[in-house]
Amino acid sequence: MWSSVTVPSWRSPGTLTCVAAALAAVAISATIIAAQSAPPAGPLPGMPPLVDPQDVYAGARAGQLSPNVKGFPELIYVPNSGANTVDVIDPHTFKIVDHFPAGKEPQHVVPSYDLKTLWVLNDLGDSVTRIDPSTGKVQETRQIDDPYNMYYTPDGKYAIVVAERLRRLDFRDAGTMKLVESLSVPCRGVNHMDFSADGRYMIAACEFSGTILKVDVAARKLLGTIQLKQGSMPQDVRIAPDASIFFIADMMSHGVHLVDGESFKVTGFLPTGKGAHGLYFSRDAKSLYVSNRDEGSVAVVDWKTRTVAKKWTIPKGGSPDMGGVSADGKVLWLSGRYHAEVYAFDTSDGHLLARIPVSKGPHGLCVYPQPGRYSLGHTGNMR
Repeated sequence: MWSSVTVPSWRSPGTLTCVAAALAAVAISATIIAAQSAPPAGPLPGMPPLVDPQDVYAGARAGQLSPNVKGFPELIYVPNSGANTVDVIDPHTFKIVDHFPAGKEPQHVVPSYDLKTLWVLNDLGDSVTRIDPSTGKVQETRQIDDPYNMYYTPDGKYAIVVAERLRRLDFRDAGTMKLVESLSVPCRGVNHMDFSADGRYMIAACEFSGTILKVDVAARKLLGTIQLKQGSMPQDVRIAPDASIFFIADMMSHGVHLVDGESFKVTGFLPTGKGAHGLYFSRDAKSLYVSNRDEGSVAVVDWKTRTVAKKWTIPKGGSPDMGGVSADGKVLWLSGRYHAEVYAFDTSDGHLLARIPVSKGPHGLCVYPQPGRYSLGHTGNMR
């Protein structure tokens, strides 16, 4: 049984509230599977309990490094999609200290669930290259279909390879990478996702069709879709610290959609800047950093009030894309996608500490090690 809800688009003058902004910016058509198809109640079996039920990021505060990463060198790993290489930066000197070839079109560098491995995802090369983060050195390369991005189920059982061009989510054994099951998705450009606080479902974005998906993690099946207005291009997805909402960046709507994961409805929209792309929480989980790729800025969002508290602008322009926050929370690292450079922002006031030249097309860089007990994937979605 299916039900449909359509919300008309309109524009309100003056200061926009969260809900009014949503209606001003998007026309939403949602199709949701009926309630009997919802995931079972309670946490996903095998998922480590949250450190704080009121804060999903309480286990990833500044300095809270897992014993699994003890002694790992602090490095920034930069996949250069246009050069088929990886640059490695020393975050203390802002210098490139290593450079090595990868497969064709490396998109993201992803920490494994157990934090002991970094994977370079060679999308068009249909392969993943393993980095040993205890040394920062390259290990073997494995053949895997279309690894645009990769996440891990909260119980650690499966790596979810986001096969963008194949329109699939491939559930693979997290240890062996052997394919267990593929879930075909009814959209183009599936790219980023995040998980509910209980680990039972995930919310994913499809950029080329402007679609948002809800997927049952344990059953590995689609629960519903939301179709955003024509021309939308949803990107990164991140759950709020209190799990009340999912934030979804949208490059063409130039801001962030607010999606209630439980009811699976868009409840608001927050304009942040042209080309909103990447989403990262500060180490104290008080601020959400939104990279606005097309205007060369970072919006610092007070996620509780749903307002942009401040904006950091890159001097002389730039194209901030994907990255992460340093282990101590003092630096936000972002790739400069169209400028062949990497940016380091001082999170105390947003001034640029460095812009480091790298090879062509830097994308999903990974700051490592990062605080957290385990990784849910992407460039370091830690809990």
